[in-house]
Amino acid sequence: MQITVSSRKLRPILLGIMALIIAAGLAVEVLRPIYKLKRRSGIVPLLSLSYEQNVPTWYSAALLLTCALLLAVIAAGARALERAPAPAPAPAPAREERHVAHWWGLAAGFTYISLDEVVSFHEAASGLLTLSGVLYFSWVVPATALLLLLGLAYWKFLAHLPLPVRRRFLLCGGIYVAGAVGMELPLGYWTEREGNNNLGYALIDHVEEALEMLGVNLFLLALVDYLGAQGASVRFAKVQAGSASTPEPVAEGAAEPNP
Repeated sequence: MQITVSSRKLRPILLGIMALIIAAGLAVEVLRPIYKLKRRSGIVPLLSLSYEQNVPTWYSAALLLTCALLLAVIAAGARALERAPAPAPAPAPAREERHVAHWWGLAAGFTYISLDEVVSFHEAASGLLTLSGVLYFSWVVPATALLLLLGLAYWKFLAHLPLPVRRRFLLCGGIYVAGAVGMELPLGYWTEREGNNNLGYALIDHVEEALEMLGVNLFLLALVDYLGAQGASVRFAKVQAGSASTPEPVAEGAAEPNP
């Protein structure tokens, strides 16, 4: 039996679920002041993108963790290729650089961001600085510095990627950062002046979270295509007890590149 995962089939499912979550979150925020919905209990904290530990939060965390798992698969595959004996005509120095550490670094980073979606570690960084205006949420300062350092560390890694893959990765990262960091600037400005218990705050925060979701969804689809282009497959084997024979493959799954 062969199971094929195609981004062409996965795309409408992922984006459809995202659209439902974003629409539901927007609906409860718009209807809250009209119907006097409770802010701390009921459907608003369950579906709003401005709240933690609810449906949108767990959805985003699951997406990020799935990306982390796919990145770990890519890293493990790159490591296996790096350890494989070089073909006779190709000397070892001429072999393609696999950037194993960079792939593992991305896997670890996405795992951390997935946890942060649930626990909100980044909010602790706001206590390190006391700023105002667009920097009201002061954690964006160390976050921006970290992004610059990561950009320098991953410059060579990005340069080695095929151009279409590089463009997709940069687009996804740009969308995510525009939401996670960029939208914190107008959100901080508004929060300092109007507070966070109003529709204006909810709408700005809604755009922020929607951009993050979109960036992660597109990155997940890009990873599926990348694995498909690499010919990645997963095999399941049935091992006979006490048998030294080669395990019998019973199922195989391969990622199919997006046509």
